[in-house]
Formats: sequence, C-alpha cells, structure tokens
Amino acid sequence: MALLSRKKKADAARPPVPFIVGVGRSGTTMLRLMLDAHPELTIPPETHFVPDLIDAIEGGATPEQAVEVMTAVRQWGDLHTEPGEVLERWRSLDSFEAGPALRSFYEIFPERMSKPRYGEKTPAYVKSMIKIEGVMPEARFIHVIRDGRDVALSRWKRTLGDKDPAPASKVAETWARRIRRAQRHGKKVDHYMELRYEDLVTDTEPNLRRICDYLELDWDPVVLTYYEHAADRMAEMARDLPAIEGKPTRPGSERMQAHAMTQKPPDPSAMYRWKEKMKPEDVAAFDAAAGELLAELGYEVGTAEGAASGAEGGSASPPP
Repeated sequence: MALLSRKKKADAARPPVPFIVGVGRSGTTMLRLMLDAHPELTIPPETHFVPDLIDAIEGGATPEQAVEVMTAVRQWGDLHTEPGEVLERWRSLDSFEAGPALRSFYEIFPERMSKPRYGEKTPAYVKSMIKIEGVMPEARFIHVIRDGRDVALSRWKRTLGDKDPAPASKVAETWARRIRRAQRHGKKVDHYMELRYEDLVTDTEPNLRRICDYLELDWDPVVLTYYEHAADRMAEMARDLPAIEGKPTRPGSERMQAHAMTQKPPDPSAMYRWKEKMKPEDVAAFDAAAGELLAELGYEVGTAEGAASGAEGGSASPPP
C-alpha cells in the first residue's frame, strides 16, 4: 500500500497534463488550438478510447489486445498513427499498466512536434475524470462551459440525414445533467477548473494566463494568435468519419466547416446567437428544463419573449 502511495505521488509530480472536457459544441476545440500553439505543449486530435483502454488494461489485456481497443474507434484515423508504433512502445514498457501505456502513447505527439509536453481534448471525457485521474494523477481537467441554448443551436445545425433534431427540452436536460455530474466529479479529483466559453472569447488573455498558471506553463503570447496556424492543425480532420451503429458517416467537409471559426480570432458574435436564431417556444422549453443551472452559471434566463421574435412556429428546428 505504501509503495502504491509513493508511486501515485511520483506520478502526480510529473508536469501537469491538461484534459479539456465538456459538453460537445462548447468551445473545446478553440481552447485546444490555443494551448496547442504554446511552444511547450501539443494536443492531438480527439482520441475517444481512453476510458475503454483503461478498463481493458486493468482487466488484463495484452498490448496486442489493447491496440485493438484503441483502433476500434472511428476517430482513430484522425491521429495519423500506425498501430505498430504504439505496440512497439507498449512492448518496451517494464510493466504494461494503464498509466504508463497512456503516457507512452501521448508522447508520440510532442515528439513529432519537437515539444516537451502533451495534453488531451476529448469533450466526452468529462464523464471519466475520476477514472482518468486514477491512472494519471498529473491530469488537470479544464471543463469548458457554454450557454446551453447556443449548444442546442450548434447541435441542431450538425444534425445529419433524415434524423430529426432533439427537442429543446431534451437537449437542455442532457446539457444540465452532464454539467451537474461534472461538477460533482470535479469535487472528487485533485485538479478541476471551469471556464466559460463566453469569458474566453471576451477576456481571452486573462483567462489564458489563468490556464497557463494552472498548467504550470510559462506565459507566451503566441497562444493569442493560435488561429494563424489553426488550418494546418485542423487538416487532420479532413477525412470522412466512418459510419458506426447508430451514427451515420460524417463527411470531412462538414467536420471542417463545423470548426471553421477556429481559423479566426475569438469572435463575440458567436455568443448568444440563440437570442436571434432560437424560436421563443424553444427558449422557453430550454429555460424550463435548465433555467436554474443557466442562472447559476451567470447566463440570462427568462427572455423567451424577446428571442427570435420574427421566427415562424415550430420547434427544435436548425437555425438558418
């Protein structure tokens, strides 16, 4: 037991590893590109396999079996990494455990970029913070939060095929449930901070300075001009995301378009679009389901009458 405690303390003494998490469409990609621009840090594309990989390795998976878990996710191709390279690294470990395996995988990316440190940005890991910290005590979670009504608009806009967009009330319930759960779990991990997307847009430098302090990174103003190289970093997503059960193929062109704003400086016009684009009945439904949390987070509530006053009837439809 004492040996495990010393090992955890030693792991926690490693350089902090940022894990950018949150509800999807909340601005996590923008923060990823900001931090990735730092000369000491690189953050690869979303991985989507870390919780399953931890479970597999802790369940006794061999390196070969663990690689299969990793490459099974449809986002694997975004990483532009050969499975054999990962397997070679894992076979060279003194012991095949989840923490060392993850570190040896992540190290691939700063080595490519000639940088010393790495991070992670997969929004869904907001549900797995406790599990991740259990094997990587150096993890420091940054939970990006955006006004849920703008999240809903963004989700509706990305609805593909013949699938009907989720009703505003359902989006609100999911948004609120995930944020509340993250806040509960945030109290159980050693390093957790919340960042409002709107604050990052309107007060960019103060918030990035705060994040750099949190991550023990020296301040470098290059993070403010992240958008100058965003197109190069986002090119990794210019591929169709294969269809899987329950999810259709997502064209590479649509994926790129969804993040086009990252190639420009932070734009305040991207905030509170729901006031013009969202139908009053949808605003009312969202506020009814998640108004308490919206207010707690400092967002305006109870403005359904003024929202999208010229919109036609209907509900939960994508914005124009």
